[in-house]
Amino acid sequence: MKVLLITYYWPPAGGPGVQRWLKFVKYFKEFGIEPIVYIPENPTYPLIDESLISEIPSDVTIIKQPIFEPYRFAEIFSKKDSKTISKGIIAGRDKQSFVQKLMLFIRGNFFIPDARKYWVKPSVKFLNDLISIEDIDIIITTGPPHSIHLIGKELKKKLDIKWVADFRDPWTTIGYHKKLKLIRSARNKHIQLEKEVLSSADHITVTSYTTKEEFSSIAKQSISVITNGYDTEEVANIQLDTTFTISHIGSLLSGRNPKKLWRAIYDIAQENEDFAEHLKLRLVGAVSEDVLSSIKEAGLSDFLEIKGYVSHKEAIEIQRSSQVLLLIEIDSEETKCIIPGKLFEYMISERPIIAVGPRDADISKLIEETGSGKYFDYNAYDEMKRLLLEYFSKFKEGKLNSQAIGIEKYSRRSLTKEMSMLLKSLANGKL
Repeated sequence: MKVLLITYYWPPAGGPGVQRWLKFVKYFKEFGIEPIVYIPENPTYPLIDESLISEIPSDVTIIKQPIFEPYRFAEIFSKKDSKTISKGIIAGRDKQSFVQKLMLFIRGNFFIPDARKYWVKPSVKFLNDLISIEDIDIIITTGPPHSIHLIGKELKKKLDIKWVADFRDPWTTIGYHKKLKLIRSARNKHIQLEKEVLSSADHITVTSYTTKEEFSSIAKQSISVITNGYDTEEVANIQLDTTFTISHIGSLLSGRNPKKLWRAIYDIAQENEDFAEHLKLRLVGAVSEDVLSSIKEAGLSDFLEIKGYVSHKEAIEIQRSSQVLLLIEIDSEETKCIIPGKLFEYMISERPIIAVGPRDADISKLIEETGSGKYFDYNAYDEMKRLLLEYFSKFKEGKLNSQAIGIEKYSRRSLTKEMSMLLKSLANGKL
């Protein structure tokens, strides 16, 4: 059975957006699915990770077509601001420069649904013939960027082919939409396009249960939750850090800023000399100036190590060598649905997780279900402080670890089997 995957993110792109479908493609053939991957020829990726190229199966057909992206022109005015915004790191309104405000206004109101919209028409024209030549059974679009779904919508209209729309994140309720300075007509256009996509696709896949509930209120199409997951990574024997290392791996956007956690860490360091001697707060990935300022204002500068962006392989090694892993989500209603892919990698690292985010988030249920750590809302200062002291005590005894339970279903191979069964059922008219 042949499927055509239409995606913007693909190696050498780095970051979490590329890994979901890279892993599906990696295991598809084991379950009778032959994928053909359609990607842009000259994309503007905010993050690069050359190490992911080695995971692309050598026998997979990959087709590339040129894309026009206005981000290249935005760099004329400010390369730094353009790069930062494309990574999703948007400063608070009071800290935005005039150039940043202008870029956000233009991005939100002139490039709907996003700045990759100019790839839609040429892609539809090119793929219209390719689908017949290759005898494709199903097309799959994955977003963000959600303009990719418009390619699927147009191909569905022209060819009446089976189409799965995969949402790695929500569309109109995603947190950064509030920062795009949308005027009413632009906001309505996003809502209209979202409804058209959700109502036109033959099936919708999402990565969280809250997103499924949200989309079910918009369209009557069938929706499946297939989360992100972990892969079996071959890394050398990793030695645990001799310091009490608390590590966050991934982007720390402006809103991912649990000030009471920073204060709890600082207060323990002030009260406990042994804790202060062993403490290291390690941040791996892009960090917004807002978060960095909060950490320094909390008095943690002397304990801070900033690694910047690293390859996926190195990120796995850091996860497994750290004493404690931090997972932080923005404290808002819109982010309750976010289940980052790194959560599952954290789970198999055998290191305890401290997660902070909005109350009743999907993440909290998964952490509780697997026993892989503790989840807190942003105001849980006392509870976070107690747990940090408990983890430090176990660290001193050499007994700090985590054995997550029931996580086999989140392996990339198991999830690919689930996705393959879904695609076959759709192709056979049973879904």
